[in-house]
Amino acid sequence: MIKAIIFDLDNTLYWDERSNDEALEATCHVASNNVSTISAHKLKHDVIREAEQQFKASLFFDFAHSLEITALETLWARFDVENNSMFDMMRTQAPIYRFNVWNAALQSSGHVDPDLASLLATRYLQERRERAFIYEDLFETLTLLRSKYRLLLLTNGTPDLQQEKIDSVPELASFFEHIVISGDFGVGKPSEAIFHHAIDLLALELSEVVMVGDNLYTDILGANRSGIPSIWINRSNSSKPEHIFPTHEVMSLTELYPLILSLS
Repeated sequence: MIKAIIFDLDNTLYWDERSNDEALEATCHVASNNVSTISAHKLKHDVIREAEQQFKASLFFDFAHSLEITALETLWARFDVENNSMFDMMRTQAPIYRFNVWNAALQSSGHVDPDLASLLATRYLQERRERAFIYEDLFETLTLLRSKYRLLLLTNGTPDLQQEKIDSVPELASFFEHIVISGDFGVGKPSEAIFHHAIDLLALELSEVVMVGDNLYTDILGANRSGIPSIWINRSNSSKPEHIFPTHEVMSLTELYPLILSLS
């Protein structure tokens, strides 16, 4: 019998992809408005490419990857985590990384302008923080589920940034008995350790908990490895690889309540 639900945050409850996309577009339009020969569309794709490449080459990549912090999150996270030397390094290195990403992306468009790169790196911080999108069926679904089940939020990322996302959606935190962030715990999904930590907090059996998430490689694979039933939110009707098997699949949050009720 299902007694508790573990939810992922990004692109499950909080529409991170839309927030990133719109903030990047707005920032790239600032560049094209400043320089008519710059294509905002091309610059956006160049920024995404450069962010991934430079993230993988960074001094902090191994640490960030272990917590599933992403390249795009590093473009705006503050990394304000006390008493942690690796987060201290990320806080110091992130402004350099951001400048280098925007500077290289501009150069890909044939435009060498360090001042504009600095302006865009700073502007993206502002644009991204002005956008906190959620899915329209979020609160109705959480309200229904909370009436019958215990809820826990399990999210990968740096603690300050994930908490900032949560706090940007009024009342979201109040639905959850516990909030677990990989940067606090020390390892991210799909590690079995963080899933078992969540189960321990709930003090339940594996069969009494279900994991809900959009990411096959973190949420669903981690649940599989941990022996937890899972529900994959597949909004785009994507195909899945042969080695990852969600227990159930839905296309929206609205489908969760009747499904989980049927499992209980």
